[in-house]
Amino acid sequence: MVAGSFLFATMAVGIKFASASFGTLELVFYRGIVSVIFMAVVLRARGTPLRTPVPMMHVWRSIIGILSLSAWFYAIAHLPVATAMTLNYMSGVWVAAFIVGGALLYGQAQRQGPLLGTVLLGFAGVVMTLRPTIDQDQLFAGVIGLLSGMGAALAYMQVTALGKVGEPEVRTVFYFSVGTVVVGAVGAAFTAMTTGLTPWSEVSPAAAAWLIPIGVLASLGQWCMTRAYSHGATLVVASMQYSGIVFAAIYSLALFGDQIAPIGWAGIAVIVTSGILATALRARAMPDTPAEDH
Repeated sequence: MVAGSFLFATMAVGIKFASASFGTLELVFYRGIVSVIFMAVVLRARGTPLRTPVPMMHVWRSIIGILSLSAWFYAIAHLPVATAMTLNYMSGVWVAAFIVGGALLYGQAQRQGPLLGTVLLGFAGVVMTLRPTIDQDQLFAGVIGLLSGMGAALAYMQVTALGKVGEPEVRTVFYFSVGTVVVGAVGAAFTAMTTGLTPWSEVSPAAAAWLIPIGVLASLGQWCMTRAYSHGATLVVASMQYSGIVFAAIYSLALFGDQIAPIGWAGIAVIVTSGILATALRARAMPDTPAEDH
C-alpha cells in the first residue's frame, strides 16, 4: 500500500503538469487508454487469460470505483482541494467502520479496537496536514465529497472480495482500466460537443510527455493497491493508505515550493506513527478479514 501511495502521488504530479494543456475528462480518457494497453501487455506476459469467472464482480467494482472517482472530481471542482482530499481520504475510516460493523455482528469487535485506533489516528494526521475548511454554500459539494470516500471504501472491499475468490490482481486492474476508458470517452465526447477538445497544436511538449507516465503510474498504483487489499489485513492497509498524503506533501515542497506549516509537519509525523503502530499491532493480531495474509 505504501508503494501504491507513492505511485499515486507521483501520478498526481504528472496530472498537475498535464492539466496545463488538457481538461480533466481528457486526462481520464488518456490515462485509461494507456492503462488498458499497459495491463494488456502485462496480462499477455504473465499468461493470464482475459476471461473471468466473476464478470459481475468486476462490473460492480468498476461502477463503484468510477462513481467514487467522479464524485471526487466534483468535490475538487467545488471545494478547496485540501477539503476534497480529506473527505476522499475518509475512505480509510469508512473501511474501518465496515470492518468493525462486521466484527460486531460476529461478536469479535474487541479484536478490532487497537487497529481501528490507528486508522482514526492516521485520519487525524490527514486533517492536521491538510487543514480542510468548508463554507455553508459548499455543503452539497461536501456531501458529494463524503460519498466519494464511502464509494472508495466500498470499491476497496470489493477488491478484497475479488482476492478472496482468487481473481488475479492484474485482471482486476485491467477491467477497471477498461471502465475508466469508457467513462473517459463519454466525458471527452460530451466535452467535444460543448467546449471542444484541446487541439494538439496547443498542447505543450511537457504536458504531452506526461500522458504515458500517468497511465503507467496509475496502473502500477492500482496493481499495488489491489494486491494490498486482496492479500493484506484490511485495517492495516487502510492505515498505510494515508502515506499518500506524506508523499504528496514532500512533492509539493520539493517541486512546487509550497510551504508546510508546523502543524502540517506534526500531522505527517502522526500519519507515519499510525502506520508503524498498525504494523506492530498486526504482527500480534489475528486476521481481521476473510482475505489471505502473506
